[in-house]
Amino acid sequence: PDPVTPDIELEFLEDSDQGVLGNCNGDKFRGNNNDGIVGDGVDDDDDEKENDGGNDENSKSFWESQHQVLQQTLCRTSSMELRIRTATKEALNDIQKGRTVCVCGKSSTAENCKSCLMREVSSRLQNAGFNSAVCRSKWRSSPDIPSGEHSFLDVIENTRKGEVRVIIELNFRAEFEIARASEDYNRLVQRLPEVFVGKVERLNNVIKILCSAAKKCMKEKKMHMGPWRKQRYMQAKWLKSCERNTSTQSLPVGRSGDRLTKPRASMLTVDLLGKLSNVHCTALEVV
Repeated sequence: PDPVTPDIELEFLEDSDQGVLGNCNGDKFRGNNNDGIVGDGVDDDDDEKENDGGNDENSKSFWESQHQVLQQTLCRTSSMELRIRTATKEALNDIQKGRTVCVCGKSSTAENCKSCLMREVSSRLQNAGFNSAVCRSKWRSSPDIPSGEHSFLDVIENTRKGEVRVIIELNFRAEFEIARASEDYNRLVQRLPEVFVGKVERLNNVIKILCSAAKKCMKEKKMHMGPWRKQRYMQAKWLKSCERNTSTQSLPVGRSGDRLTKPRASMLTVDLLGKLSNVHCTALEVV
């Protein structure tokens, strides 16, 4: 994945939705239903008995309204989201400046490796006092959507009203990008933050807006909408039951491009060092 840009502005609307947070039990997090999706999750087939949106005036009105409602959903922030957003930005800046090495071998630096980046951000959030975890959702196929899995971060805060869950997606905008999409849809996607930090209710609203827009885009272009673009599938990524892993390991810091490599030892090195520990000798590598 592309490196995360730490200077993205992340803003969110004050809560007005009904709570959809389920119970978090140990390292398991579940939504309202054991195997269901949070939200109404209404997805119609591609060939429903509704207008195809071919009217230019109707189409223009639709896209204008989508921009407005998305802007309203992303325009303000609650104090909790602001604190977590600020800590997330600081963590990303710290990782970028420190050039933390990727230990899984997928990239030269942690900021270019999603797995290492998530672990590092979660670790820094924990050090800042947040109950953060790397989450992994996994769901089986159904008549509506195919099976899949997704990894992301979350923070769970205890409030007077109960537990509140904040989702952190480090590559949020890319999750909604569609190849050969219309200009109207692409402009809407560009309004999304690269890094999303928001409550479950807010994320669910954004998903509804973007999936409705994706559906409209596919209709206008007379293209089939894949099941992985539907609302239920997108909700399953972040809002379905998931495993929370709060265990993180600090990654070593080095110069950009450095790789952690094991020291090479020849057969002579192994033999001699075991018996002649006090004798200075030069080991030759057997080739």
